[in-house]
Amino acid sequence: MRRREFVGSALAAGAALATGRRAEGAGSRARQGEPFTCDFAPHFGMFREHGGGDLMGELEFMADQGFRSLEDNGMKGRPLAEQEAIAATMSRRDMRMGVFVAHTIYWQEPDLASGDADKRAEFLSEIRESVEVAKRVNAKWMTVVPGHEDLRQAPEFQMAHVVETLKQATAILEPHDLVMVLEPLNPRSHPGLFLKRIPQAHMICRAVDSPACKILDDLFHQQITEGNLIPNLDAAWDEIAYFQIGDNPGRDEPTTGEINFANVFQHIHDRGFDGIYGMEHGNSQPGAEGESAVIEAYRSVDSR
Repeated sequence: MRRREFVGSALAAGAALATGRRAEGAGSRARQGEPFTCDFAPHFGMFREHGGGDLMGELEFMADQGFRSLEDNGMKGRPLAEQEAIAATMSRRDMRMGVFVAHTIYWQEPDLASGDADKRAEFLSEIRESVEVAKRVNAKWMTVVPGHEDLRQAPEFQMAHVVETLKQATAILEPHDLVMVLEPLNPRSHPGLFLKRIPQAHMICRAVDSPACKILDDLFHQQITEGNLIPNLDAAWDEIAYFQIGDNPGRDEPTTGEINFANVFQHIHDRGFDGIYGMEHGNSQPGAEGESAVIEAYRSVDSR
């Protein structure tokens, strides 16, 4: 059965989501509301229709469907009262908080790679601010992207600047048992960024040498940049603290592209990973039916 046919049949069997019966065909392995084996973390907007356009309604829907965590890149920019309300709802529903973005990302000009003292001070100040956000929303992980390359400097000097800045950041994070996770981004979507590959992130983490500096392995980006997903995550395993998901091409839910997520998730699960898999992608189809298709896709690839 082709993928498009599978998604169509899953939607036709939408009563499985409405009534809690097992979906017919193509691999749904759990009843509605049963917790997923892998700790998949949706983001706001992914289930807007089912949540009634309300953040708390959407969060309640996520929990009702068996999702055990939330990811929200923009959490730091939300009003204080909204952060507190989200945290209270997650606590009541026994959900974990995934990553939020910890600092300003420089997409077009050098910052951490430059060694510029003002840019370093700005970054460290924002890390201190993010500690308070993490405490407020019960987060452990925060995303760090070192920004653009400095083409006027040799790569080795840039690496030294990045490592030194991150070492100073770990001194802020370690006392609070918080972790910044470094995310390599693919050069097709984000040309010119300093951090591109898992081996590069692994080298940085080894140089920083702190439990507060680990890797965010975004499988969408790494499929584009490197492929070889399972061997690469095995090689970097001791430094990986967080995964993100998106199929390629399209950056939509699993089963819409070329990545065999069922095998990848099973491998990660079998290695004993108990962290969060952030669902950092769009929905391949619009509306409530598209949202239901996302849930069914995750049921079909969840590890046993």
